[in-house]
Amino acid sequence: MRWTSQELNQPLFPEQIAESVGQGTSTSVPGVPLLPLAGLVKSVQTPEFAGITFHEVLSKSALNKVPPSSTMPFEWTVNPYRGCSHACVYCFARKSHTYLDFDSGVDFDSQVVVKVNVAEVLRKELFKPSWQRPHVALGTNTDPYQRAEGRYRLMPGIIEALADSGTPFSILTKGTLLARDIPLLREAGKQVSVGMGISLALIDEQLAQAIEPGTPSPKARLALISKLRDAGLPCGVMAMPILPWLTDSDEALDSLFAALSQAGATGVSAGALYLRPGTREWFMGWLAREHPSLVGRYQRLYGTGAYASKEYRQWLAERINEAKARNGFTAQGFIHDPRREEAQYPDGSMPAERAHDEASPAERLVGAGFRGITAGQNVIEQNVAGSRKAGLPVGNPAQSHLAPTLF
Repeated sequence: MRWTSQELNQPLFPEQIAESVGQGTSTSVPGVPLLPLAGLVKSVQTPEFAGITFHEVLSKSALNKVPPSSTMPFEWTVNPYRGCSHACVYCFARKSHTYLDFDSGVDFDSQVVVKVNVAEVLRKELFKPSWQRPHVALGTNTDPYQRAEGRYRLMPGIIEALADSGTPFSILTKGTLLARDIPLLREAGKQVSVGMGISLALIDEQLAQAIEPGTPSPKARLALISKLRDAGLPCGVMAMPILPWLTDSDEALDSLFAALSQAGATGVSAGALYLRPGTREWFMGWLAREHPSLVGRYQRLYGTGAYASKEYRQWLAERINEAKARNGFTAQGFIHDPRREEAQYPDGSMPAERAHDEASPAERLVGAGFRGITAGQNVIEQNVAGSRKAGLPVGNPAQSHLAPTLF
């Protein structure tokens, strides 16, 4: 399996695994991974993280190269964790857990691999003479600010290593633990381009608890957006996924974008649920339990593929753009490939300018698909003016020319 390329030592518990197998019992015994993980130091369970096992591993590399065939607007990522206690039923990254010989359902939520030495390894890689300081993205697979980060505190070292090396970076997260590192991010912003994106696609607290039970509440994430803006950091929002018949009504979209506007989000990217293999089975099982009347509709809407029908996506795009315009956001073109939008950072999350004379690698990314916080300003003003003329409510999202930033 893929972890063999990072092997430093064998698991500490081979005799326990062999013993449990010999007794004809499951290999999933307390504190022991389902299958041996190369590089494993120890497996940990603690009362404050009931039901979750942390597998602490030593990684030989921290930077992950994005394949040349990818459409992602960046070349490198860092993933300090694999698996995620946020337990989002719709998470597109679930299948990646099978690469570690875990399953994409319960294991993804409860078997969390922690690269305990990731900051140290990353620093060594970033200071190699061959490193050209391209943009590095965090949060493109599993969340770097999931609950485990409160225990392991890996992100401060990662942020400092990136900033000290002059490497621009972005973070996409649902985790309010990010607030702990706002001072670090402010300092990093004085050295490199820093992009911030918060993932928030619904504000119905009851539905959020059902479909993303391990995440901070929508209210808490709205407060985080405001904290980031108050700190002078740009903060776009990834409003994905929009769920057919659950969160796609005009009322639901208006409530979402109005709340994001009030919180001060600098931009929003939104799109429909994407059901890739591994995610599809887990989500449809949840739907059958919680909303059985919708199962047939989803089966017809998605067929046997990962995407909702083109007609639905076009219909949703129109509703999204109209709701965004009513609340003061730019009505952008819709991205039909949710994988691409999930991995790039939402409109308004990337700084458009730096105080330096020379363009940074992150600035060059703006022209390749990353939108700065001043992008589309005229369109916003036109949309706001049109909404006022039509007597529609108008939000007041924070803009770069109205609020100071560090860039």
